Amino acid sequence: MFIAIVPAYNEEKHIGFVVRNLFCHVDNVVVVDDSSTDNTSKIAKEAGAVVIRHEINRGQGASLETGHQYARSVGATHVIHFDGDGQFDVMDIKPALEKMKNENIDVILGSRFLGKESNIPFFKKKILFPIGRIINKIFAKIKITDVHNGFRIINQNALNKIIITHDGMAHATEILAQIKHHNLKYIEYPVQVEYRKYGQGLGGGVKIVKDLFFSKFI
Repeated sequence: MFIAIVPAYNEEKHIGFVVRNLFCHVDNVVVVDDSSTDNTSKIAKEAGAVVIRHEINRGQGASLETGHQYARSVGATHVIHFDGDGQFDVMDIKPALEKMKNENIDVILGSRFLGKESNIPFFKKKILFPIGRIINKIFAKIKITDVHNGFRIINQNALNKIIITHDGMAHATEILAQIKHHNLKYIEYPVQVEYRKYGQGLGGGVKIVKDLFFSKFI
């Protein structure tokens, strides 16, 4: 069973479109509504998704782990992390999954820097991403072309080993660290990202470093 896990917070404008498109490529869609104040849950349900709602806003990492727990409980063989804002292209899913199965890969990590380059905002590309690569190298001991890309496909072996404990955005580096720790086989795969909003800023990056530092040394 191939399940899409979609963390969502106030994504009523995009979530219905995302869910409906995902059903063309996966067996089931789980939307984890992180205490949205809009109609995200209602629209996701109407589109056919299983909706799990957090009563308080916990963060993207916590939402993904909630989705993982559901996927483990139903015996999913593969899961895909897919953002709820419509930035990813569902057409990347099938070829990525085929490559994963053909090459016996545990984790596929999406990359905006392989193949056709996405329309990445200048500040992200020239400032945040270089800093993010350094952070990943320090805390995860993995060197990859992209940083904090929300497109990932994880097989059952990796799903049972990767336990996300960082509720916020530091989960992306934590996942890389667990891939390294559990000696999971991974590759990067080119994906298209269409930016509709700015997303992670400098303040968020500082918080990621703080969260990683405290978890590692305190």
